[in-house]
Amino acid sequence: MSLTLAAVGAVLAALLQSTLVPYLAVGGARPDLMVIVLAIITVVVGVDHGLAVAFVGGLTIDILAFRPLGSTAFVLLVAVGAAAGLGRLVPRRGGLSTIAAVLVTSLLSPLLFLVLYGALRGPIPVDEPFASIGPDAMYNTVIAFLAGPLAVYAHARYFEKDRIDW
Repeated sequence: MSLTLAAVGAVLAALLQSTLVPYLAVGGARPDLMVIVLAIITVVVGVDHGLAVAFVGGLTIDILAFRPLGSTAFVLLVAVGAAAGLGRLVPRRGGLSTIAAVLVTSLLSPLLFLVLYGALRGPIPVDEPFASIGPDAMYNTVIAFLAGPLAVYAHARYFEKDRIDW
């Protein structure tokens, strides 16, 4: 997988995040496609691809949602670091690492964005941040439960070269 393909996928995920996600709400919980995509790509493909997805996708979301330019990209870059660290701790076999990475980044990203946006533009009125982030994180984790193992299998099947290990 090339970095160009990762950047194009990030733009596509950002466009879907801005247009389709509001219609996918279940009980007030909305998925965060960018967090899901970047966590899975970081764990399965590598950190460099995750950084490309985070930067390009974050800037695209900032432009589409009229946010301070670079704020979402910064939050997603920190999320890539968390996903990469977690991907090294949990074995990649079976997609468990992708599910754990999505759960952690789904909890970390909105909290960091609330702090960053509050510093740049003023605080966002949220009564209980953990109560509002929890359902979204669970929704993201359910999606990762379905997509993560498929991504691990597809990457192992089509992109990794078989080699003889002496």
